[in-house]
Amino acid sequence: MAGEMTARTEIEDFIVSYAHDIDDGAVERWPGYFAEDGIYQIITRETFEAGLPLGIMYCEGRGMMSDRVKAMQTANIYEAHTYCHMLGRSQIGSGDNGRYGVRTNFNIVRTMQDGGSKMFAVGKYLDVIEIQDGRPLFKERRVVLESRRVDILLVYPL
Repeated sequence: MAGEMTARTEIEDFIVSYAHDIDDGAVERWPGYFAEDGIYQIITRETFEAGLPLGIMYCEGRGMMSDRVKAMQTANIYEAHTYCHMLGRSQIGSGDNGRYGVRTNFNIVRTMQDGGSKMFAVGKYLDVIEIQDGRPLFKERRVVLESRRVDILLVYPL
């Protein structure tokens, strides 16, 4: 029981740290939340439930994620904005061989450079989290959006 509570606390803290780093603009840390061969995908609920593989964004491996961060910082042109994540309590499955299935609902408010804020994304994170060398890492992070209407300005990871 104590081991399960420790894993739960570590996983919850990990998920909150991820959101805070994105909210604080520390996107250079984003790839470090993933296993070397980790997968990150943003997909609509409709597409996910239909079992279709195509999503809005897909990155496989830390290298691809690091390239995306570099492009955001040096090549892409977009209006400055910030996110504010509001996370629900995570549902954490049993840890088979140090691997946990985790679901966390989220709302993300986006604030633009002019100060205007609005709800930007609502959905759930469906994660596979592995404990590697004593720390949690995303093996998979699927961001399943409730709406199929996505603002064209999807620069930062969610």
